[in-house]
Amino acid sequence: MTIETGSKAPDFKLPASNGEEVTLKDFKGKNVVLYFYPKDMTPGCTTQACDFRDRHEDFKKQNTVILGVSPDPLARHDKFIEKHGLPFILLADEEHKVAELYDVWKLKKNFGKEYMGIERSTFIIDGEGNIAKEYRKVKVKDHVEEALRFIQENLV
Repeated sequence: MTIETGSKAPDFKLPASNGEEVTLKDFKGKNVVLYFYPKDMTPGCTTQACDFRDRHEDFKKQNTVILGVSPDPLARHDKFIEKHGLPFILLADEEHKVAELYDVWKLKKNFGKEYMGIERSTFIIDGEGNIAKEYRKVKVKDHVEEALRFIQENLV
């Protein structure tokens, strides 16, 4: 499946930090920021999560839900949420099926080693379930502001 702006966002079901199984359909009528990140408790991922935390109310005012997805298990998500006071749901994609569905499970290289992992990416999904915007190979600095601005200007 090809993910591109204007196409229907692939639905999924994943265990969530709120104790439920979450699907994309659960948020019909709301905008969704679906962001994929490599690993809880790492510097870049912590900065990104805290940036979303700090602007959470601004997203909420735009009828927008934030969902973070990583391959970490729920127990690690719980620690991440507690340590940083994250007010949004984190989803456990331990088998990286949703990451593959959204084409963000990629071959990565670090210090000469190759491995498969999450390519930091964000998808903004409108209330009808369509991809309104995609950001791939995300750089953390200013990303949350850019995503919020897109929603404010295009999905009100």
